Amino acid sequence: MHVKLNKPTTTSAVLTVTADKEELKSTREVVLKKLGKDVKVSGFRPGKAPLDMVEKQINQQLLQQEFLEEVIQQLYPKAAQDNSVRPVDRPEISIKAFVPFTELTFEAKVDVLGEVKLPDYKKIKMERKTAKVTKKDIDEVIENLRTQSAVKESVKRAAKDSDQVLIDFKGTDKKGKAIQGADGKDYPLVLGSNTFIPGFEEHLVGLKPGEEKTFDVTFPKDYGVSSLAGEKVTFAVTVKDVLAVKKPELTDEFAKTVGPVESLKQLREDIEKELLKEKQRQADLEYEGELVREITKKSKLEVPDSLVEEQIGRMLDELKQNLSYRGQTIKEFLESKGLTEDEYKKQELREQAEERVKGSIVLAEIAETENIQVTPEELEIRMQVLKGQYQDPQMQAELNKPEAKQNIASRMMSEKTVAQLASYAAK
Repeated sequence: MHVKLNKPTTTSAVLTVTADKEELKSTREVVLKKLGKDVKVSGFRPGKAPLDMVEKQINQQLLQQEFLEEVIQQLYPKAAQDNSVRPVDRPEISIKAFVPFTELTFEAKVDVLGEVKLPDYKKIKMERKTAKVTKKDIDEVIENLRTQSAVKESVKRAAKDSDQVLIDFKGTDKKGKAIQGADGKDYPLVLGSNTFIPGFEEHLVGLKPGEEKTFDVTFPKDYGVSSLAGEKVTFAVTVKDVLAVKKPELTDEFAKTVGPVESLKQLREDIEKELLKEKQRQADLEYEGELVREITKKSKLEVPDSLVEEQIGRMLDELKQNLSYRGQTIKEFLESKGLTEDEYKKQELREQAEERVKGSIVLAEIAETENIQVTPEELEIRMQVLKGQYQDPQMQAELNKPEAKQNIASRMMSEKTVAQLASYAAK
């Protein structure tokens, strides 16, 4: 095999491969044997006839197609490896010369990973954050538990703070046009909880069941939906019911009803432990992400645009799925931001996608440098743990797919690499 390598850019390569006659001969025999299993030749059992006789029985167009696929599958990976080319996607193959089974030259165009120059990452130090739990944090959890255990009773009086009101509401803009996502029916809202837009709940205090009210609320300037940020919206609200909320007293008996504890003191201790565990987990994730970003920032690499586009596609799919859980479509989401899909990709996803891709490449490069590996035993244990967590048949089927196993192995490799980097950063 003769290979000529041309690199038009630092992230693309063109391999021109000319096959050796012996390679073509052996490939022809492999293909004929494979196709010959289904060919009937008089006087011979299936798969036992001489290859020359088998060839006469096979459609020549099919034979040449199978031959080309087989020989390219054999030669292209070897050509890439021998020339230190690291492809990041499937190559674009074009046949330049082909005399059936005796001569073949093909060209493979492919996006490649350019040179990655890592910093001296072992010298990058970063202090790990220690999570803390305050009395206020614990009190908030206990208050939520009291709210969940509260007894609610319909009353005929006017609503006051701490009551729950059941409302229908509809928001319109200054032109009287309904605003997507600013409406609801039978919506339960605890007055004084500050869970709604600032200024909304106060307007409902004093209303009785069956009463209606129209009022204006100005959305915060930093509101998540950019088209509503700082905008004045008119809400028409109907109070359908007012419920007095009676929360249980903070006693040892209450504590026993919400967990395997014997006292309120023990409940507070258990909550503190769980909060500390969760806060530390979050702090560790933020620390690791910051560490990887720092190392990536100090690394020198160029990434093919195809990898970034692929990552953008995955991020957009994740967004669509998350929106569907909230009952919103991607069209509604983009309209709320005043952007087209292409604009959203360019303005809000591209930079994040490029950062993620670079981080993944840097971690893979460090894993190779550090000789970090995931053993088959480690992977199997993780797979069994995941299967134990997800009993849904559909999820079980997803976990059994080869690509799922590959993705989990890749994630485990990243986890090991990040843990190694964290150990260097802490020293």
